[in-house]
Amino acid sequence: MSDTKNDTPERDAQFYAGFRRELEAFAREACPPEIRAVVAAGQKITKREYQAWQKILNAKGWGAPGWAREAGGTGWDIRQRLIFEEVMAENDCPPLYHHGLGHIGPVIIRFGTPEQKARFLPRILDGADWWCQGYSEPGSGSDLASLTTSARREGDEWVINGQKIWTSHAHEASMIYMLVRTSREAKKQEGISLILVPMDTKGITVRPIHTIDGWHHLNEVFFDEVRVRADNLIGEVGKGWTCAKFLLERERLPPANVARLELIRRQVTRLVEEATKAAGARRDFSGLHHKLLLCEADVKGARVMMAQATDDLIHQRPLGVQPSAIKMTVADCAQRLTTIALDAVGPDAAHRFLAEVEGQEVADATWIQNYMFTRARTIAGGTSEVQRNVVANELLGA
Repeated sequence: MSDTKNDTPERDAQFYAGFRRELEAFAREACPPEIRAVVAAGQKITKREYQAWQKILNAKGWGAPGWAREAGGTGWDIRQRLIFEEVMAENDCPPLYHHGLGHIGPVIIRFGTPEQKARFLPRILDGADWWCQGYSEPGSGSDLASLTTSARREGDEWVINGQKIWTSHAHEASMIYMLVRTSREAKKQEGISLILVPMDTKGITVRPIHTIDGWHHLNEVFFDEVRVRADNLIGEVGKGWTCAKFLLERERLPPANVARLELIRRQVTRLVEEATKAAGARRDFSGLHHKLLLCEADVKGARVMMAQATDDLIHQRPLGVQPSAIKMTVADCAQRLTTIALDAVGPDAAHRFLAEVEGQEVADATWIQNYMFTRARTIAGGTSEVQRNVVANELLGA
């Protein structure tokens, strides 16, 4: 459809209504049933589903809803982006994989050279490269500036030594974007650089971290004399902290964060409705339905906050504490929703958590695993305790 909006509220409303209809038709027709079934059931979305859906979206020209057209994106406005995320969630389509499209892609667009953009952006758009993030280190979590993984320059290469931890998807990623220390002479933040590293480079070792949910997503990554071409460094040497701050703002703001929350709400609502019908008069689910209504109100509130924050970002207005407030809201609501799901499943399923039959996890454990998985939502990406401090300092004064 045409992307030319009009200058009257009535015609703008018609434009966005038509846009929504186009998205709904595409989601129903283009997203494979087997992928939608995984999403609808609340199962773990894997690289296979993410990549297949990304290729379909990219072929349509919708591979990067948040990117400008000159970078290969759609050039959509904020309302279009929010409608896109809502419609995809409503139709059980996978959310966009964040590390490439939402994190390192915008950093490359902002700080990368023309050659770097030509090398990396198309492979993000078509899903050819699968990215992970190398930020946290043992003893360097919330205080990211204290990282010690080093990179020294030798001719046309950087040589990297050190360790990263809590690295999601490192075991299946083809690329890692990572912060490294290139100088110890300046202030901590001024000696950090951002570099892109192929995961099949000699000297990289990935070890799994087993988590309580039973899904493999976290890893330790070790770097032993890992050699990377010099032009894989993004921005200026020692200016990686600037790139990191730019990324962190967007890490907590992409509309996909709220869309994922909406997706969980739909999944849990469906689960509670099915459990209510199956139980009949044997169980009273009125309390869970009430809790779902409260969560639905919070999801709508998160949408409003997201729209305002993203509009501020586009118009280069100060974001203040908005990213922290949104992050806390989304994390808390996701935990409450999966708690409702666990209550709906009931105690009879609890003993099957992570039971294995010939190495395969029992399907009935899905929502117990989701419950366990969301326990980390108030830690990953900045703990809720830290976010509360950020909000308190802004409102009350440091």
